[in-house]
Amino acid sequence: MQVTETLSEGLKREYKVVVPAAELDAKVTARLDELKDRVRINGFRPGKVPVAHLRRVYGRSAMAEVIEATVRDANNQIVTDNGFKLAATPKVTLPSEEAAIEKLIAGATDLDYTMALEIVPVIELADFKNVKLTRLSTDVTDSEVEEGIARIAEQNKPYSAKPEGEAAAKDDRVTISYAGTIDGVAFEGGTGDDATVLIGSNTFIPGFEDQLTGIKTGETRTLKVTFPEHYQAAHLAGKAAEFVVTAKTIESPGSVTIDEEFAKSLGLESLAKLREAIKDRITRDHANMARQKMKRALLDELDRLHKFEPPPTLVEEEFERVWKTVLSELETEKKTFADENTTEEKAKAEYRAIAERRVRLGLLLAEIGEKNNITVTEDELSRAVMDRARQFAGQEQKVWDYYRQNPQAVAELRAPLFEEKVVDFLVELATVTESKVSREELYKEEAETA
Repeated sequence: MQVTETLSEGLKREYKVVVPAAELDAKVTARLDELKDRVRINGFRPGKVPVAHLRRVYGRSAMAEVIEATVRDANNQIVTDNGFKLAATPKVTLPSEEAAIEKLIAGATDLDYTMALEIVPVIELADFKNVKLTRLSTDVTDSEVEEGIARIAEQNKPYSAKPEGEAAAKDDRVTISYAGTIDGVAFEGGTGDDATVLIGSNTFIPGFEDQLTGIKTGETRTLKVTFPEHYQAAHLAGKAAEFVVTAKTIESPGSVTIDEEFAKSLGLESLAKLREAIKDRITRDHANMARQKMKRALLDELDRLHKFEPPPTLVEEEFERVWKTVLSELETEKKTFADENTTEEKAKAEYRAIAERRVRLGLLLAEIGEKNNITVTEDELSRAVMDRARQFAGQEQKVWDYYRQNPQAVAELRAPLFEEKVVDFLVELATVTESKVSREELYKEEAETA
C-alpha cells in the first residue's frame, strides 16, 4: 500500500492511497479460503469446494468486502500513524466511473482512492494554577426567609365557594367551560372544560380575565379578545377571537395564618423547621448562582488563554444549530433583525463567533479531561438518569427505558456531567478568592439581561 499526502492546509489533510491489485487479490483469496469450510454448494463435499469455483461464485462479493475493509483499515492506519484526532468522519472518494468500478471489482486494477479529513488541532494547555477566580457568596437574611414563607402561604391559601348570586371579583377563582372561535370557526386548543381562572393573575390572554369580573355561577358570556402578536402558537398570534364562557363555580380566597399548624399542613414538624427548610433552599439557590458566575468567569479565562483554530466543520455544524434556533425564535415572536436593532449579516457574524467559542471550549474541556483521566462513571450516569426519571412522576420506567435504548440520549446526558467534573477539577487548581456580596450584587447580571 502506498500513501501520499496531497494536502496539508490548516486542519485539512488529504491523502492519495494506492493498494496494488495483487494485494487485493491475496486478501480475496484468503477470504474465499475462509468461506470454503462454511458454504454448501451442490456437487461438492463440505470444505472441498475449489477456490477457483468459489471465486466464480463469490468473487465479486468477496472483492467488495475486501475493498471496504481495506479502505477502513488504511484510513485507520493513516490516522493512527499521524496521531490525528478527527473532527469529522473522513471523506473517501473512490472511482465513480462504471468501467473503472468494474475493473476494480474484477481485480484488474489497483485500488486508487483519496481520503480527505479534518483534524482537531494540538492543544497546548495553560498552567491552570495561574488562573484567578472569585467565588461570590451572600448571607440569607431573615427578610428573604419571611418572603419565602409568604410566597408559600400565597400558593396554599384556601378557597371557598362564594354565596349563591355573588359575582366574581379580582382575586377570585372561577372554574369555567369555554369554546373559542376565530371568524366563527373553532380552532385547535380553543375548547376546554373545568379550566381554573384566577382573576387578576394575568395568566390568560390579555383581557380574558377582566371580562370575567362580575360573572355569576351558571352565567354564560361571550368574551372578545385578541391573541398577542408574539403568542407562542404562531397560527393564533395577532388574531381576534371569541370565547363563549360559562362559569361553573366561583370561589373567593381565604387567609392563611402562618403558624405551627400551617407548617404541619406542609408536612413539617414546626414553623421553625419550615423556616429552616426555606433557608436551606435559598442557600442552595445562592450557591448555584455563585457557581454559575464563577464557571462563566472560568470559561472566559480559558477562552482567553487558549487561542487556537477550531475545526471549520464543527464550527459550521454548531453555527447551523444556533442559527436555526435564532430564526425559529424570530418567527415565533414575529420579529425581524431590525426589531433587534441589528442586521442579518451582523447577527450571523455574532452567532458564528459564539459557535467558534463553544467549539473551542468543548474541545479544550475534552482535552483537559483526557489528559487528567476525568471520566463520568456508570454510577454517576445512572444517578443522572434516575434524577431525570423523577421529574416525570408515574413515567419513571418509560424514562429509564428510553435512556437504556438510546445511546445518543445517554451521550447528551453524559456531556454536562463531564463538563461539571472538569470545571470542578480546574477550580481546585485555580486560585480562588472568596467575596461576600449582597443578594442584589449576586443576581445583578441575570436581572439586567433577563
